Amino acid sequence: METMTPHCGSWPEMAWPEAVEGPEPPPGKISGRGDTLSAKEFARISSFIHESSGIKLPPTKKLMVESRLRRRVRHTGFSCLEEYLGHAFGPEGKSELVHLVDAITTNRTEFFREPSHFDLLTGKVLPELLRGGQQPLKLWSAACSTGEEPYTLAMVLSEFAAEGGELRFEILASDLSTRVLQRARQAVYREEQAAAIPLRLRKKYLLRSSDPSLGLVQVSEQLRRRVAFRRLNLMEDELAAGERFHVIFCRNVLIYFAKEDQKKVMCRLHQYLVPGGFLFIGHSESMAGLGTPLSAYASAVYRRAGENGVPMERPIPRHN
Repeated sequence: METMTPHCGSWPEMAWPEAVEGPEPPPGKISGRGDTLSAKEFARISSFIHESSGIKLPPTKKLMVESRLRRRVRHTGFSCLEEYLGHAFGPEGKSELVHLVDAITTNRTEFFREPSHFDLLTGKVLPELLRGGQQPLKLWSAACSTGEEPYTLAMVLSEFAAEGGELRFEILASDLSTRVLQRARQAVYREEQAAAIPLRLRKKYLLRSSDPSLGLVQVSEQLRRRVAFRRLNLMEDELAAGERFHVIFCRNVLIYFAKEDQKKVMCRLHQYLVPGGFLFIGHSESMAGLGTPLSAYASAVYRRAGENGVPMERPIPRHN
């Protein structure tokens, strides 16, 4: 494994228009007609999003969908939502449907979100996996959004290795949205987005813009090289090109799926865990009633059985 060295300094100003997105265009400013979704149009969008990604869009999300699509209407030069949707769902709009999904899907994330998971990872999970001689460890951040979670994992694992953990690791980060994956690869964030990172790690792994007035930081190149980004749809049968992982983070994703789709996704993820591998979900989520062959290990953490279906060691007490 390469040795991680402290990083500090600055990086040159770069053109990154999505670093701080502007406000959504207000209703009525694109055109005077067709600027709101009819019930039929919303039902069509909702059905398409569910079929393509598994995400539920109840009628209460209509205003949110309108707001997000107006930005795409403005970007593509169409005069209104009605005209835009006619193109997107028309014979020449197949490539635009990817951007439609990008515009609508939720991408909220943050560094060190639900921090107890990272304490458990380094305190219990990694030592147990390493006792089994499983190296390099493969981790997957599913639904990674703009990259905060996989870069948090890269920091945590790099620190574990620097403290004598003799750890070699690989991180795959995936998302449905091509737009957020582009931003994740650039790894540029507002300073307030990085505030949750401990100061010692900010000094070590983040670079400031050479223009302080921008208030931007970038994850160091050495850390960026530890993460591979890929577009993957959790609703598709073939997710990770045959790879298996020791640890999968799929947190705060189930809440957007119907119960039947939750079960499909969790059963697929189970198949991509090595025997004895760990699955982390969000603390607000539950596997109850899904009937997956995973055993509870800790709060919002589950484990696949070992070789030949033999249960792993007794789960640790749940954290409050």
